[in-house]
Amino acid sequence: MPIFLHEIKRNRLALLVWSVVLAFMLGVTIIIYPEMQSQMGEMNEAFSQMGSFSEAFGMTELNFGEFMGYFGVEFGNTIGFGGAFFAAVLGISVLAKEEKDRTAEFLLTQPISRARVLTEKLLSVIAQILALDLVVVAVTVIGVLAINADANAAQLALIFLANIVLQIEIAAICFGISAFIRGGGIAIGIGLVVMLYFLNIIANLTENAEFLKYVTPYGYTDSAYIINNSAIDVRCMIVGAVLTVLGIQNDKAVMFGH
Repeated sequence: MPIFLHEIKRNRLALLVWSVVLAFMLGVTIIIYPEMQSQMGEMNEAFSQMGSFSEAFGMTELNFGEFMGYFGVEFGNTIGFGGAFFAAVLGISVLAKEEKDRTAEFLLTQPISRARVLTEKLLSVIAQILALDLVVVAVTVIGVLAINADANAAQLALIFLANIVLQIEIAAICFGISAFIRGGGIAIGIGLVVMLYFLNIIANLTENAEFLKYVTPYGYTDSAYIINNSAIDVRCMIVGAVLTVLGIQNDKAVMFGH
């Protein structure tokens, strides 16, 4: 798998930087929890009085006095957002950079099918996402053990799983978009993540917009839902799986936009 290995090697520094930064932020968040715990009661009361703001971020449905409630919000703020940015940048640039660097034509003249080129590039994106999340899981486990937190392993696993699926979905959608652009797609990828995030906020604010949870992957990564139900919203995840497949199939149809 020469292209797969080439992509991994080419992006190893970016993967390292993203992994270190996100793991550090999450690790610090976990380590300071014991110091914050004494103030959680006041925070719960404050958030309960913030009306729509608290509802928008699901804060009214979580107990900050418990580790899982605290972790659910902070995980979404760090990995839910940062991990999605990483996935978007990977997905949007994996093909566009070949056009930008004028190497697409060279790749397509090699004795390797276009389908294999796309497959190996996509697999490299997924592998890097999984590598990032492996670091995140390891840091979380170490942090939980270090502070002896009362964490629910099953709920943690579901939160991790939902966010991995979210990152793969965003990467796949951006992968599809990248077939139509010739570079400079990073802003598009980041903009997509921000848009999807705010669609979820709107869905939390009013029942009339609740259908938006089926549009955005943040609908099934909602920590409040996962913690309170010990489950992922499967209906939202199925829609996300369909969008993931469409993003991948789009690239197979376009074949580098040629």
